[in-house]
Amino acid sequence: MKPRGKTSRGQIRIIGGERRGHRLHFVDQRGDLRPSSDRMRETLFNWLQADVPGARVLDLFAGSGALGAEALSRGAAHAVLVERKRERCADLSRQLEPLFGERVRVRCADALKWLPRSSERFDLVFIDPPYDLGLAEPACAALEELGLLADDALIYVESRRQADAPAVPDGWELLREKDGGDVRARLYRKE
Repeated sequence: MKPRGKTSRGQIRIIGGERRGHRLHFVDQRGDLRPSSDRMRETLFNWLQADVPGARVLDLFAGSGALGAEALSRGAAHAVLVERKRERCADLSRQLEPLFGERVRVRCADALKWLPRSSERFDLVFIDPPYDLGLAEPACAALEELGLLADDALIYVESRRQADAPAVPDGWELLREKDGGDVRARLYRKE
């Protein structure tokens, strides 16, 4: 277990698109960040390759920003990254705005409290919250109830492999599923 108060530095690499190979750096104060692995992101964006260009993207629990940055690099029209921790928001803005300009918007807010304030509809949503906080299920429900999903929107949900799958709203069709290490990845389409 990592000593309390120790700061670790990490980096992720954008693996495809216009910014392929660019490294994003992040500071993990509490050791609670677990960016999606290169392998899992490669699988995810292979699934999504025809759907990302021009998409309106929401990275709801942004953390390191890996998923939102990857979508922007691969041609998403714009992306909103929501992150609760101020230092991470500042990091995301500092690194992503020079790369993607006005196509990226970082919102420093609690994701579940931010959703009711949004009026935008999204084509692609990434839901990858801290696993043990039970946030995936209420996030999925809120997206549906608040009408924030475009017709045929795609929703990517990551959870702990050994845990039960978070319940999703009726009318979400499971398109793909993959396990990798401790992670179970699922891709849904809103019908």
